[in-house]
Amino acid sequence: MNWIDKLERRYGNLGIPNLINGLLIGQLAAGIIMLFFNRDFGSLLMLSRTYVLHGQIWRLITFLFQPIWLGGVFGVLNLLFYYWLGNALARVWGDFRTTLFLALGMLGAWVSCFLTGYAGPSAIFQSMLFAYTWLWPDQMVLLFGIIPFKMKYLGWIELAFWAFSFLTGSFAIKVSLVLGLAGFLAFYGREVFDWCVDAVKDWKRRRDWENRNR
Repeated sequence: MNWIDKLERRYGNLGIPNLINGLLIGQLAAGIIMLFFNRDFGSLLMLSRTYVLHGQIWRLITFLFQPIWLGGVFGVLNLLFYYWLGNALARVWGDFRTTLFLALGMLGAWVSCFLTGYAGPSAIFQSMLFAYTWLWPDQMVLLFGIIPFKMKYLGWIELAFWAFSFLTGSFAIKVSLVLGLAGFLAFYGREVFDWCVDAVKDWKRRRDWENRNR
């Protein structure tokens, strides 16, 4: 039994039902306000060390409602994609694990904010995508609502963007990218590490076999 199982047995009643839906509804509402009423509304939600230290502690929560989907029709499809993806994870994890996963992502964002000055919600959603890909790599999805695509390929593409951003970004970006994956690393980090070790061992065995049979 791992530490997550132990926490669930002890505090399983603390899970928040429909947390993913609430988060996405909040993003939708914030996006509508920004699009049609006040474009600066997002600045009231953002997680900033300066503002938090000046007493605006609501930003520790409201940064989650900063829209990551703004940008036309593909932005709306992105919101729908995360609705589908997040609810699929919630059905498998249950309320407690879903809450814990998002709470770890929030904690990572808070640490990143106080180390670098700011943080956003994008990395938390990225960690959800990685979690879904890890659980169902062969699941077919429609990219942009049109192109059939396996999740594992989408996951590799997202990982490539993550690695590129990490290698080329500033210190603040590097910290944000790593800590943003707190939920995914806590849930599946050990499995990913073991998979990488096995993949390297398999590659070495194939290479040795090829060298012996040349």
